[in-house]
Amino acid sequence: MKRRCVWCVAIWAALAGFSFGFSTAVRAASEPIKIGAPLATAFLYGWDAERGIRLAAEEINAQGGVKVGGEKRLLEVEVIDTRDLEPGVPVDDAIKAVEKLILQKNVNFLVGGPVRSEAALAVMDLLNQYKKVSIITTGVLTPAYSKAVADNYDKYKYCFRNTSHIGVLGKDMMTVFDKIKAEQGLQKVYIMVQDVAHARRAGEFVEKLLKDNGYQVLGTEIYPTGTTDYAPGLLKAKKAEAEVLFIWMDMPETAILLKQWSDFRLKILPIGFIAAAEQPGFWSASKGTAQYTLVDLINGGNAPARINEWTGRFISAYQKRWGLEPEGYGTSSSYMAVYQIKDAVERAGALDADAVVKALETQDLMGVYGRMRFDPKTHQIIPSTDPKEGAIGTVFQWQDGKRVVVWPESIAVGTIKLPDWWKK
Repeated sequence: MKRRCVWCVAIWAALAGFSFGFSTAVRAASEPIKIGAPLATAFLYGWDAERGIRLAAEEINAQGGVKVGGEKRLLEVEVIDTRDLEPGVPVDDAIKAVEKLILQKNVNFLVGGPVRSEAALAVMDLLNQYKKVSIITTGVLTPAYSKAVADNYDKYKYCFRNTSHIGVLGKDMMTVFDKIKAEQGLQKVYIMVQDVAHARRAGEFVEKLLKDNGYQVLGTEIYPTGTTDYAPGLLKAKKAEAEVLFIWMDMPETAILLKQWSDFRLKILPIGFIAAAEQPGFWSASKGTAQYTLVDLINGGNAPARINEWTGRFISAYQKRWGLEPEGYGTSSSYMAVYQIKDAVERAGALDADAVVKALETQDLMGVYGRMRFDPKTHQIIPSTDPKEGAIGTVFQWQDGKRVVVWPESIAVGTIKLPDWWKK
């Protein structure tokens, strides 16, 4: 009897072991793919990126997930606040936030930020240390990011960016300036930028391009992050008889700048990278002070435009999920990065970082803002003004409560207008 009991126990133990091993294998096979999103969540370029990322993950999961080898795995999004757009927050905070995603949350890939250029550059060594593929989708407009990859590929090969940078944006701006000059005759420019690396660099670069192309640059103002009074600078621009106000600021206080511009009824057309004016709700929030402002949204799809079928689906899905149109820079690019990861993982057939890097380098995917391909040497998205050839940008103008896309010509739905008070 005792012998039979011993055999029973042995059989039970073996079955239990098999069962435990089997259940562990099942759990391991069904573990989600974790997407880490380091973002400045209190700011537009953080929360719109998060919404884009979550929307893409939800869509992919609804279709069964990502195919890895012979199985389907769901996506899980882990968001952490880097606070890197807040005044006075040290870069170390963003580094610690990314490290937490890697070591504590065990993310497989990173999408989003850090948003501030200085923070993203500082995190590159961390990505190499832990071999984590990252796609920058919002902020980080410095050309130094992709240059670092080109200069030291083996060290920074895990770093990608599916959005633009100052070198491209400055040239895009010049085509818009030329359009304004040809249609409206405006060529005297005053520059206002934020006191952060990418904005100062943008101001300097655009100033050089303007002067090289025969425009008059009448002055430059540099404002600390958080500035709440722009009247002195605006009055200087007026006194200098400026016709165009070039603005490069990613802080919400740009709403005050535009209000003061409108209150003064200046005959100076505002144009540039203007955070507050990007959002679809800005018209009502500002009571129309954004009228005639031209805004660079960096990537197509961040405002309604006729780019391709996917653009329309994305805009409709975003409205349905979040209750408003795509909100600004970082929305469509963050959404597309999740699909880029999906495509690369499925073609690589694995989550291995080096395999995914190779898959991203050979990727050719039609997306919300055009054809998406990375330069294999710099890991920078390849731009174009033709969505069939590359990633396309967008400049819109506020006209009677709507964000009307006016550039590039291939997707424009309206023309640039001047303020009514110019006629008086």
